[in-house]
Amino acid sequence: MRHLLLFFGICSSAFAHVGSPDVFYEGSAGPYHVLVTIRPPAVIPGVAEIEVRCNSNDVTQVRIVPLPLRGPGAKFAPTPDVAQRSKDDPEFYTGSLWMMGFGSWQVRVHVDGGKGQGETSIPVPALATRSTTMDKSLGVLLAGLCLFLMIGIVSIVGAGVREAQLEPGSTPGETNRRRSRIVMAVSLVAVAAVGYLGNLWWNSEANNYARRVYKPIQMTGTVESGRRLVLHLEDTGFFRFNKLDDLVPDHGHLMHLFVVSDPAMDRMWHLHPEQGEPGSFTLDLPAIPAGKYRLFADIVHASGIPETGATVMEIPAVEPGKPLSGDDSAAAGSPVSQADLNRTEAPLSGGYRMVWQRDAAALKAKRAYLFHFRVEDQNGRPAENVELYMGMPGHAEFVGNDFQVFAHVHPSGSAPMAAFGILQAASKPDSKPGAVNVAREVPSMGDMQGMQAMPAVAMTPEVSFPYGFPKPGNYRMFVQVKRAGKVETGIFDTRVE
Repeated sequence: MRHLLLFFGICSSAFAHVGSPDVFYEGSAGPYHVLVTIRPPAVIPGVAEIEVRCNSNDVTQVRIVPLPLRGPGAKFAPTPDVAQRSKDDPEFYTGSLWMMGFGSWQVRVHVDGGKGQGETSIPVPALATRSTTMDKSLGVLLAGLCLFLMIGIVSIVGAGVREAQLEPGSTPGETNRRRSRIVMAVSLVAVAAVGYLGNLWWNSEANNYARRVYKPIQMTGTVESGRRLVLHLEDTGFFRFNKLDDLVPDHGHLMHLFVVSDPAMDRMWHLHPEQGEPGSFTLDLPAIPAGKYRLFADIVHASGIPETGATVMEIPAVEPGKPLSGDDSAAAGSPVSQADLNRTEAPLSGGYRMVWQRDAAALKAKRAYLFHFRVEDQNGRPAENVELYMGMPGHAEFVGNDFQVFAHVHPSGSAPMAAFGILQAASKPDSKPGAVNVAREVPSMGDMQGMQAMPAVAMTPEVSFPYGFPKPGNYRMFVQVKRAGKVETGIFDTRVE
């Protein structure tokens, strides 16, 4: 009985892990600009909640449909569901979609309006993340009802044997009574056996389901020879998804490592370790003061499912450390402070600054926002020489002050670019059903930049990120852009209600 509700989705956290479960996307659906929020189900099969905002007043209909990320199912879409337009906000649409299997899915959004038809697809991981035992009071109630049903069955069988053959008004004889008692005893044994075998079957199904509840990949780290960071990822045996020999590059790197000082959060490094054996990554550390640090490692599997490994480390002083090069970067700011929660400017190098263009309204949990930032020079003029950073106008990291939330977000949203690449490769007319050949079918960084329609002209000094905080609390945001060949990081704090 304690496993009964596993199949019905009444859930609580099974394994502590960092991250944000919702998927956010900002981009184009043909001629229409859309902001899409996807809240995947906590159990599979389950219902995903979809929100679509269309920044256009001539949209007549929004339709949504779930599909596998790749394979035959990705090529034969069922009839889309029509999203419901909000009565209070005509640009806002909502809908619900069933996701029937574990693994990588996509939500395809169709938009119809005065400019014609538009379409876009967003990768979504479908993973069961929660489970629970039955509430004790409900268990007692159902056990009582089950016992009542068993007694009723035995009683009905006994009454039938004892009295069914008698004339109306006749009294059962001793023979009928004895035969009734024998049949009732046999029936009781049979009903008990059915209940016992049913319980065995139910427990087997529950245990099989429990194997599919998401178990985050585990990560440990050590510092060798005073400066060499060695990270080990451990397969938790979760179903078949978090293998360690199937990683694909995301923004040109198999791992994006973020090192954040704990608890001040006043220092952050964005680094890119190299993989040796599957599950083993190494990196020569830059100069780092001794202290306690939180490490978050983003990886993407060939299935398109992203994961974030997390660990806590005491790192000894690394001096002088390896100079930063390539896409590696470092940032330093003031410690987390309540006084900084409303600050909308962050200093950058050379007298430049980053401005958070926010309104005065309080931020709410479980609500999608577009976070706008602008880089200015000393005189408040738009900064020049802004470049792409790893193929994107910028990168942002949202970190909860309790370190239970970490999200690495791009201007296109929270889904990894590698997953978009797999989606694009699988949707090609000549692609074959089945597993993607990663080396052949996952696009290069240049392909993925083109897929997201990145401009070839000089970048603007403004960048925005779609994101929604999963729970209330205080958060620190690290916003990274590249200017004149140098990665700049603006640090902001905010309170979410």
